Amino acid sequence: MQTTKTIKWGILGLGKIAHKFATDLKTVSGCELHAVASRNQEKADDFAQQYGSKKAYDSYEKLVKDPEIDAIYIATPHSSHKEYSILCLKHKKAVLCEKAFAMNSEEVSEMIQVANENNVLLMEALWTRFLPHYQYVIDIVKNEKFGKIQKLEADFGFYAPYDLQNRLFRKEVGGGSLLDIGIYPIFAALSILGIPENMEAKATFFENGVDSSCDMIFHYNGAKAHLKSTLLENTPITAIFHFEEAILTINRPFHGPSNLTISQNGHQETVDFECSTHGYNFEIEHFNQLLNSNSKESHLMTFEFSKNLMATLDKVRAIIGLEY
Repeated sequence: MQTTKTIKWGILGLGKIAHKFATDLKTVSGCELHAVASRNQEKADDFAQQYGSKKAYDSYEKLVKDPEIDAIYIATPHSSHKEYSILCLKHKKAVLCEKAFAMNSEEVSEMIQVANENNVLLMEALWTRFLPHYQYVIDIVKNEKFGKIQKLEADFGFYAPYDLQNRLFRKEVGGGSLLDIGIYPIFAALSILGIPENMEAKATFFENGVDSSCDMIFHYNGAKAHLKSTLLENTPITAIFHFEEAILTINRPFHGPSNLTISQNGHQETVDFECSTHGYNFEIEHFNQLLNSNSKESHLMTFEFSKNLMATLDKVRAIIGLEY
């Protein structure tokens, strides 16, 4: 049965991405930011004041025990996603958990099991899947508008100075290029071409064992995906799809709000998508719809897809010898 009550959100973890999420939450109708939580009360108070949250907690446990909260967005480092997702789910809170969903396939399976046992909605917050330009590309692939896809090239890289205070370089929280940004090129391959028949990967590492770059080739029947992630240099951050009859480029940044360039028969066409937000509102709207329809799993970001995505990340890690 469809309901239309105002969905009350909580945010667990108040880092950089939580600010973008809270900004976009304000643009979505039918919901509000009810409470936020940090280990630091002053930080929680400041965040709450900035984004109009009614409550600010100095512990995640207090947040999940708030009886008014319907949904919680988890924006902590990867290494704590499983723990906090399960904490929320056991308190009957719907969970939108930031990517990477967890550290490995075993953790993802456990999270999904707890969601099912408690009959509560759980979804991986891989925002790219919900962006209008990406939905447009998926439709083109499904309809074979330009024939079959033969090659995909996708990269995500930026230069980051080596700093062990930065979570990107801390192995214990899943730092490195692969889980943080390599997930996006891999997501592109899986969402467009599916699970590869086999894969190649090679990586470079920082002195503490965190991967500094990773180059991958996914092999499919009739297609290849060339994928790259790196913290050593700025890369184009584009996704280029080579079809039989056209080349489609998702321009920088392919994983966020962007536009497309379609090259066909010597002609170029740019397709624009109006987006006045950071782009998180699209996944929020989808999640709200799931809650209002009493759904326990997304039909766009399914449990099966999240499992396959993490299993692929696990396989790449095994190939390059990366252990957390």
